[in-house]
Amino acid sequence: MSLKAENLFDISGRVALVTGGSSGIGKMIASAFVANGARTYIVGRDAGRLEAAVAELRGLGDCVALQADISDVAGIEGLAAALGGREDRLDILINNAGASWVAPFERFPEAGWDKLFNVNVKSPFFLVQKLLPLLRAAAAKECWARVINISSTSARSGAASTLVYGASKAALEQLTQAMAKTLGADRITVNAIAPGWFPSRINDRNPKEVGERWKAEAPLQRFGTAEDIGGLAIFLSSRAGAFVDGQVIDINGGRTGS
Repeated sequence: MSLKAENLFDISGRVALVTGGSSGIGKMIASAFVANGARTYIVGRDAGRLEAAVAELRGLGDCVALQADISDVAGIEGLAAALGGREDRLDILINNAGASWVAPFERFPEAGWDKLFNVNVKSPFFLVQKLLPLLRAAAAKECWARVINISSTSARSGAASTLVYGASKAALEQLTQAMAKTLGADRITVNAIAPGWFPSRINDRNPKEVGERWKAEAPLQRFGTAEDIGGLAIFLSSRAGAFVDGQVIDINGGRTGS
């Protein structure tokens, strides 16, 4: 047993897959993994954005792009097959890919509902299911396999502006806890991270004053950074976080409520 930080937080040599890894929070987590020696696969639909992200991250370490549309099971199966053709195990799965859709309650469309629940809830479930053989192969090693779902503080804020988005993330948090109970016997931990405001393509769609108001109401008076989210993801993926399971961890600068 070693309590030195370089052992507690070591993820070098591990295999990680980050969905939505070409921008925003996904890219921040992928950057932290690559910089700390994990062989990291980033997944996205946009080939150009993936190529640009990989070109940047390869300066830090080992990063590979896998283009896939994971909004349906066929796409997820294709991704699992592609990864299985390259790796015999998957140590860390980050379910980060997400969708947003904003519309007034009385005009919110069925298409918006379906997109949010398909991407934010169904995709993480079936990704874990289809990647389970690779996760189990990693779990046979000394350090258990890890699944981290990226939720949102909107899951519990009850804000009208994120009505359906928040409901989909609340479902993801319940799914996280249920999967943790289901997969513990397989030596796979499942946790969720619920970020507040981080720079991302989704948040960039909001008017600037919305973000500034959020920052003003946060006790730490700032937005989240790659160091913040990357450090938490490393903790949950390393020996230091091995006894954390079925948890939802807020990372929001102390800001609570809607």
